[in-house]
Amino acid sequence: MATAIPSPSAPESRQRGFEQIIGDSPALEAALERVEKVAPTGVTVLIEGETGTGKELIARAVHNLSTRSGRPFVKVNCAAIPLDLLESELFGHEKGAFTGAIAQRVGRFEMADGGTLFLDEVGDIPPALQPKLLRVLQEQEFERLGSSTTRRVNVRIIAATNRSLAELVAQKQFRDDLYYRLNVFPICVPALRERREDIPLLVRHYVAKYSASMKRSISAIAPEVMEVLAGYSWPGNIRELQNVVERAVVMCRGDTLTTDEICLTREAPPSGAARERLGRPDEVQERRMIEAALSDCGGRVFGPRGAAVKLGVPRSTLESRIRSLNINKHQFKGT
Repeated sequence: MATAIPSPSAPESRQRGFEQIIGDSPALEAALERVEKVAPTGVTVLIEGETGTGKELIARAVHNLSTRSGRPFVKVNCAAIPLDLLESELFGHEKGAFTGAIAQRVGRFEMADGGTLFLDEVGDIPPALQPKLLRVLQEQEFERLGSSTTRRVNVRIIAATNRSLAELVAQKQFRDDLYYRLNVFPICVPALRERREDIPLLVRHYVAKYSASMKRSISAIAPEVMEVLAGYSWPGNIRELQNVVERAVVMCRGDTLTTDEICLTREAPPSGAARERLGRPDEVQERRMIEAALSDCGGRVFGPRGAAVKLGVPRSTLESRIRSLNINKHQFKGT
């Protein structure tokens, strides 16, 4: 029997102030119990977990359940900012502090004053910048680049990492005293494979979400879909699950999501009724995906509204696959 899809306005999730955190598995419950314990205290939190597990959602939950919830929640992805600009991002700079500093800039610490600063991928902070971060953690004070004026802030730090900071300390890539200041209260976010009980809840939620945003009338999920997704290893965790479901909703042509629309990076071990469907060649799934994209794009292959952009592949690659699979792209014009 197919699984019904809930309304996207009422996702199945915890109702204790955790917003978009969906699931009720023991592993997730254990992490959320630690959130509830530490949130009111104001101490520094270190969130550890693999990429795609939802560490930012945990950080926001700590902030939302704290006494700072009405104040700013400012985030910095330390791995996404060039090393030579990271210090300015965090602490700000004065006009003329360096080449290109044409105006004064307020840093993230000042933006977060009174609230919470979320340092994502904190393990990527370069060694030269770590002493200055340690000082802010200990003294709540710093200077902007190009200034000798000491500024004080009242900021709670929540850090996150997908790397082992303890190993980085052992490798002399991360200061041990900074590690101890960050690791006051660790929270480990479980990988999706460690909370498989939550997969059906997550799948139903994202199918409802993307069906609504794409104006699709998907009202049910075939039971074989849940079998396949529950048996998959999910190396990319929830982020990968979101992508798989979004792609499946794009490909789905009826009101029930089936395994024909599921395309996984690594093969999931088939079980039960899923074996027959998964026995089809990969080309069948690829053809369905390309045809769905061409249909949505009116037969266009290239351009900002073309199927190549929608599928995230180079135009030449898509053209080659269209020829190999004998797909008539012209039949989708005007659809």
